[in-house]
This record gives sequence, C-alpha cells and structure tokens, in this order.
Amino acid sequence: MPALQPIFSTDRTSAKLLDMKLFQFLELVEAGALPKPVKIGGQLVRWSVKELEAIKTGEIMEAEFEW
Repeated sequence: MPALQPIFSTDRTSAKLLDMKLFQFLELVEAGALPKPVKIGGQLVRWSVKELEAIKTGEIMEAEFEW
C-alpha cells in the first residue's frame, strides 16, 4: 500500500517543506508573501501542502505573475 500524502501541514512542517526556520515562515505569512493558513473545525490551523509544493517548485509564481 502506498504511503499517505498529507494535504495539510502544521506551521513547523510547512516551514520544513520550504527549508526555512519557523520564525521566517511565520514572518512571510504575516507579510502576505506566503499563503495564510486555513482553519479546520474552527480550531486546527493548517497550510495546504499543495500550495506550498507549488511555491517550492515555482509553479505558483508562473501562474500568478507575469514577468
């Protein structure tokens, strides 16, 4: 059976996905340079792994911005 792929991640895991320290990740989220988290069930705060992967690969940049 293939391993499960997460669809949401915590702030710490999200920072690791982008190879940065937690405080850097949170500063960029606060500045609007990274996506805001979603609230699940009104309590859990998580980031979309799909969005973070698109940022990491540059895919989201190509789709969102014209150079």
